[in-house]
Amino acid sequence: MTQFQWGMWGWQALYLFEAFVLSTAIGVERQARHKDAGTRTHALVGVGSALFVIISKYGFMDVLAANVKLDPSRVAAQIVSGIGFIGAGVVFTQRSHVRGLTTAASVWITAAIGAACGAGLFPPAAVCTILYFIAVLLFPAMMKLISPRLNYNDVLRLRYVDGHGTLRSILAVCAAHDISVEGFSTHKPKNGGEARAGGEPVVSANLEIRGRESGELIRDLSDLDGVLSVNRIDGNE
Repeated sequence: MTQFQWGMWGWQALYLFEAFVLSTAIGVERQARHKDAGTRTHALVGVGSALFVIISKYGFMDVLAANVKLDPSRVAAQIVSGIGFIGAGVVFTQRSHVRGLTTAASVWITAAIGAACGAGLFPPAAVCTILYFIAVLLFPAMMKLISPRLNYNDVLRLRYVDGHGTLRSILAVCAAHDISVEGFSTHKPKNGGEARAGGEPVVSANLEIRGRESGELIRDLSDLDGVLSVNRIDGNE
């Protein structure tokens, strides 16, 4: 085995490691937000894309000849179209809302970052990773500062006692706070499920809202008679 081959393989291993680190960083952010495509998915997409590019660059060197022409860019182009099936798997619609677009975009950009690492373009891959975190972490905070009511979505998870008109009170509080309720889904435990003292059934519900910051709303909802808990879920895709 020549020294050149060992050196080349060392660089290829470094490219894969770089893709793994950058892709995992994006996956950690998605998993922290409880998205379907998390750390493992993003790490595998990034490393797989890097390996495809490495194969395209170095995998056919033994068949190169004067009458053999190869286009390494063809494999990279197929990654762009091939990664679409994973992105489509995390996008779904619920009523009039589309969920998972940001996660699908994160998978797509992870494939691009992995491909860049496989091509040895580590600085652009690192810059792209930094820009990703700017987009998903800083942009929502900037939008809240620009206008508290501009395209702000939130999801609240509530637990309340069923059968006491609590749902009507919840919606009334939202209206009093000038909050638009975009969706409301409830879940009642099977076979009686969880019950409060006295045998009263407890309902879990997700409340999708649009409007200003919901800190005061959560406080007022928590004070309602029959409401057991109110927790915010990240609703900004």
